[in-house]
Amino acid sequence: MSEWYLEYEIVINRPGLLGDMASLLGMLRVNIVTINGVGGNRRVMLLRCDNDHQVKRFELIASTMDAVAIRKIRKPTLRDRLTVRHGKYIECVDDHCDRRVYRFVREEIGMLVDFMAELFKKEGHKLIGVRGMPRVGKTESIVAASVSANKRWVFLSSTLLKQTVRNRLAGDEFSPNNIFILDGVVTKNSGDERHMQLVREMMQLPAVKVVEHPDMFIERTDYTLDDFDYIIELRKTPDEVITYEPLRRNEQMNRNSIFNI
Repeated sequence: MSEWYLEYEIVINRPGLLGDMASLLGMLRVNIVTINGVGGNRRVMLLRCDNDHQVKRFELIASTMDAVAIRKIRKPTLRDRLTVRHGKYIECVDDHCDRRVYRFVREEIGMLVDFMAELFKKEGHKLIGVRGMPRVGKTESIVAASVSANKRWVFLSSTLLKQTVRNRLAGDEFSPNNIFILDGVVTKNSGDERHMQLVREMMQLPAVKVVEHPDMFIERTDYTLDDFDYIIELRKTPDEVITYEPLRRNEQMNRNSIFNI
């Protein structure tokens, strides 16, 4: 069976409209897996059918209905699935078609965790950057997504308890099934060449790497933002400005307090 994502806008909101849509899908032997509302006048559905032609017939018939306007009908993407699950769109930066940058606010952490967990479940190399001001929930979201994806997480550098950098790993910590997390600011300020060598080794491993503050990370390494598969921005409010100037002012003080292990 194949799955489809359907999104339609309610043009004439009348009683029984949803029932009519469900009945039409049912007569065409298209099953509704999940349904949700987005905003006040849009509905999204995850559909399943034996034959894609059944969905095409539905699209043709629905296009003649005055009460609804079909906006999207396609094979579901990850964003589509999360839209149906949460009833909210994941904001994606569309400046010059740069669809690698996704924006969330703190009240959407549940959706963010689901989004990252789905990324973590995919096998192979993946480099993810997470932008955000201090204490907005970046590290907590990454760890929660690792738990949701049933993956073990390994910190290469962090500020979770204190500023810490790792210069070696042991045993199954080298497993490509792990999620490797590092803080770009702490790594940038580290003067430990063994830590940098460990980071270089991890970057070559076919595993998921998550870098907090990727803009600071690239200042110390040979990587650029183009090397990141996804950039996630987390804000307390939609209009919060993500700036690294306070972090830069504290660089020297922080550099002297890094704990090496």
